[in-house]
Amino acid sequence: MTTPPSVRERAADVPASAGRPPAAGRTPERGARWRRVGLRLVALAVLLALWQLVIVLQLWSPVLVPSPAAVWRALLETSGTHDGVRGYQGHTLIEHLGISLRRIFIGAGAGVVAGLVIGVLMGTLPWVRVVLEPAVAFLRTLPPLAYFSLLIIWFGIDESPKLWLLAIAAMPPVAVATASAVASAPTALVEAARAIGAKRGQVVTSVVLPSALPEILIGVRLAFGIAYSSVVAAETVNGLPGIGGLIRDAQRYNQSDTVVLGLFAIGISGLLIDAALRVASDRLAPWRRHA
Repeated sequence: MTTPPSVRERAADVPASAGRPPAAGRTPERGARWRRVGLRLVALAVLLALWQLVIVLQLWSPVLVPSPAAVWRALLETSGTHDGVRGYQGHTLIEHLGISLRRIFIGAGAGVVAGLVIGVLMGTLPWVRVVLEPAVAFLRTLPPLAYFSLLIIWFGIDESPKLWLLAIAAMPPVAVATASAVASAPTALVEAARAIGAKRGQVVTSVVLPSALPEILIGVRLAFGIAYSSVVAAETVNGLPGIGGLIRDAQRYNQSDTVVLGLFAIGISGLLIDAALRVASDRLAPWRRHA
């Protein structure tokens, strides 16, 4: 008859590394992050290699598909002064991009604020939802160019129609996300707040909005994405200086390298803005990551 191993004997069989905290700098989260970064860098290198291969094999004309070297030269030329010419049409690339970003933040910011107000009203007052929901859905389905001409007739060709276009494009996603999140706020928490004497405004600000914050932030990210994709449409008329105006003007003269450079500027800055909004979302609603 064999006797069961003692506790000390069983403990001796356990590896010495068991139970120890992971070494500093080698946490699974950090390793997974570096693997994602590496995979993205590899994917970027593959895309650049395929792009260069298309140029080497001459599958398309350089006028249609510029080489990476041509885009790099366009970056250098538009970022400083060369042969007495400053940037593109008198403004550097960063200045064009900065003016477009200012338009986006002003116009989309106004649209986000309007969407929050409309969404809260739609989510808390059923009759407001009945009245405004068709109009919000109608605006959400309209492409920006469909009403940009009307905005030009109303406000001229200066900054006003551009800002209005971006605000109208950014408002519907925030309004829809806010209304849906507010309407689905936890009933138990709302009733508990009312039971202790909270008024309607206090219930909305202290219970409804905090519970709806993650969905509202998603709507804000979508709104800025839509506004960013609409900036080229907003700058088709009198858009210089501006990154959309730069692309539009370069397209007229078949400067495909400058067009591709403008697209890269929009895409990279858009990724940075989305990353910043994602970080803000994680900071303002940290429980969403653990849900």
